[in-house]
Amino acid sequence: MPHVRRRTRIELDASARDVERALDAVRVVLGDTERDLVSTVTSLGSRSVLQVEITNDQRIPYFHWFFAPVIRRTVGRQLAYVIAATRAQLADAPLPNPPKVPFLLGQGAFDGEAVQLLAAAGAIGALASFGAALFGQNANSVANSFGASNAALGDSLAVTRIGVLVALVTTALADRHGRRRLLAITFAGVCIFNAVTAIAPNLIVFTGAQLLVRAFVNSTLVVAGIAVIEEAPENARAFAATTFALASGAGYALSVLLLPIADLGPDAWRIAFAVSGATLLFLPRLLRRLPESRRYTKVAARTNRRGRFREVLDRAYRRRFLLLAAAAFLASVFSAPSAQLTNRFLTKEHGFSNSGISLFQAVTIGIPGLVGLVIGGRLAERRGRRPVAAIGLAVGSAAQMAFFLVDGPSLWVASAAAIMFAGGATIALGTLDAELFPTEVRGTGNAMLAVCAVAGSVVGLLVAGNLAGSVGGLGPAIAILGVAPLIAAIFIVPRLPEAAHRDLDDVSPSEV
Repeated sequence: MPHVRRRTRIELDASARDVERALDAVRVVLGDTERDLVSTVTSLGSRSVLQVEITNDQRIPYFHWFFAPVIRRTVGRQLAYVIAATRAQLADAPLPNPPKVPFLLGQGAFDGEAVQLLAAAGAIGALASFGAALFGQNANSVANSFGASNAALGDSLAVTRIGVLVALVTTALADRHGRRRLLAITFAGVCIFNAVTAIAPNLIVFTGAQLLVRAFVNSTLVVAGIAVIEEAPENARAFAATTFALASGAGYALSVLLLPIADLGPDAWRIAFAVSGATLLFLPRLLRRLPESRRYTKVAARTNRRGRFREVLDRAYRRRFLLLAAAAFLASVFSAPSAQLTNRFLTKEHGFSNSGISLFQAVTIGIPGLVGLVIGGRLAERRGRRPVAAIGLAVGSAAQMAFFLVDGPSLWVASAAAIMFAGGATIALGTLDAELFPTEVRGTGNAMLAVCAVAGSVVGLLVAGNLAGSVGGLGPAIAILGVAPLIAAIFIVPRLPEAAHRDLDDVSPSEV
């Protein structure tokens, strides 16, 4: 049964033959959409009755609730166009412009297997992002529960980043053993070690468990993002990355919604980590819907030369890697302490409760973040990755620096602006990270970039935590670090290759 069906019936002052000819001309303009159009023409002498029906069988597992309104509106616009274009053709008038496909439905032809992979990878990304965000969201409650200072909390957050060494290995293994198998292992790791976190007796055990959570989260998100981009049509890679980011954002939003639970008691923060552990129960169902990337399958059938670290640094890809690595490092110097210590900053320096923080983030992150991802993805597809990445990174960083230095209503405005522009930069840079390496080392290259990003995170967290006492608080300490991504936006991002409007195999051809 079609998931969306729209039909209409009108009378026209034309013969059935003329109406059929007009419809034939409209079908040519519609192109692929014509396959979903069914029409019948009934003669009434010199007049005719035209009945038009348009159906859409597209269904996106797990996220159809989000896309269904867009699909219904699109089908309605297509139906209105058919009627208007048929009338224009009969009147020998110029045909109206056909309706554009909304960005949220993608500009390329996603087949059933691609939709399945995109949806299942998005669901895994959402649950992994939920698990990843819990430490940052509950950092203040965790610190209070274990009696940790700003410096101790910063050190704990920094130590968890060492998990990238585990992520380096697991992510690289996706080039040797496939995207699907590694996603199963790494997502299970996220769930298991968040369950351990929920029962941690002290900060040392907590930090060790979160170190492994961070490692498996990094691998899960990187490998899932790679699979999504590999499976996307050539003119819809940024769209696929946007959809994946929206799903991951939904996971982050869930962590925000659960934040008020921490107000129930000194150790109530453990409940959210236990919920993340329980999401392991979804893994068998997710794997049944998750196919292997077809691009990876083709390369794996041709050669065993996959996942070699030295190939990322060979002559063909060395410059790309170094530029991406520098951008990742500098961006993370600011983004890590900004993301992980914001809740503590709001609590200690602005008197927010956990419920107040939840409201603040819903207002300043929810809608602005959604808008930033959608607009950024659309611009990255149409205008190119580099300008969107450079402008988004520069403006978003400047706004976030202001957030840590202002007070009152300006605090809300600065946060919303920062999230909106950062969303566009994240889509553009994340898409480039996957596009600028060939399939046989795409996971390995991104694993090495993750190491660089985490190195930047460690530097940023250590500096912010230890600098707070000497510069007047946590806010100014974090704001100072905003200079790093500004350098990346101005001097590094513009030197990256542009991948928009090019086939993936042309951007990064396989050497095997």
